[in-house]
Amino acid sequence: MAVKQDTQINSDIRDSQIRLVGANGEQLGIMSAREANEIAEREGLDLVKISPNTNPPVCKIMDYGKFMFDKAKKEKEQRKNQKVVALKEVQLSMTIEQHDIDIKAKNAIKFLQNGDKVKVSIRMSGRQQAYASRGVETENAFAESLEEYATIEKPAKVEGRNIIMILAPKQAKK
Repeated sequence: MAVKQDTQINSDIRDSQIRLVGANGEQLGIMSAREANEIAEREGLDLVKISPNTNPPVCKIMDYGKFMFDKAKKEKEQRKNQKVVALKEVQLSMTIEQHDIDIKAKNAIKFLQNGDKVKVSIRMSGRQQAYASRGVETENAFAESLEEYATIEKPAKVEGRNIIMILAPKQAKK
């Protein structure tokens, strides 16, 4: 996998003055890019611009290959530790009984404890569309039964034939 090069190194650095940091982290002062390049060549290392937006830009003497390897390794580690939040769905109906709500709530709690978001939806058919407010009340009651596990990320809203609400897991208090 090729890493996009956006860092200036060696002769690509053409600033009139730069702040130079040595290979061991010591400050070597402000000098021209040509002088810094000569110092880096004497040490057998590369001159790398690490902070281009400062005045003067900061450059460091280092092994560029090792720097890029370590950078790619860190990015790979971050991707590995990243948790992907899935969106799980729980479907209710306008005429759902309390026992069925309890079972659906138990499933939703499992999803929320797993760190996933839950999409609660009701699909209205025929005449039910005239009573959409009842469906919204059903979803709000469902959300209230989960209030210790979830927060409402997107409140219940009628979208065509569907009523949709999204719940996010509550953050653990530290």
